[in-house]
Amino acid sequence: VQLQASGGGLVQVGGSLRLSCQASGRTFRYNTMGWFRRAPGKEREFVAAISGDDGSTRYPDSVKGRFTISREKAKNTLYLHMNSLEPEDTGVYYCAGSRFRAVQTSGADYHYWGQGTLVTVSS
Repeated sequence: VQLQASGGGLVQVGGSLRLSCQASGRTFRYNTMGWFRRAPGKEREFVAAISGDDGSTRYPDSVKGRFTISREKAKNTLYLHMNSLEPEDTGVYYCAGSRFRAVQTSGADYHYWGQGTLVTVSS
């Protein structure tokens, strides 16, 4: 199973980026998928998740209203649309797939991880 994240880069404060995550080797059509990030010198943190059953989403307060997670089940692809980016959003972003259908916010409930893509927000 592979999760290939892409779309990271350097962006100015207030800018936007769209991250993509292509899954292969296993379908995640009915499973929760999510995004996490690790800022320099900090622990990994939850960013967004979308459930595999009803498509419900979950975000922490730090990104709510600015980030949107979506998926194309037919393409086994996950997206993260990021708007109004702030320097605090800088970090390596990882996509992850879970064996669970219900939305999950803990990294411990994800079983497959991508390699990460770097997002740098400059002020």
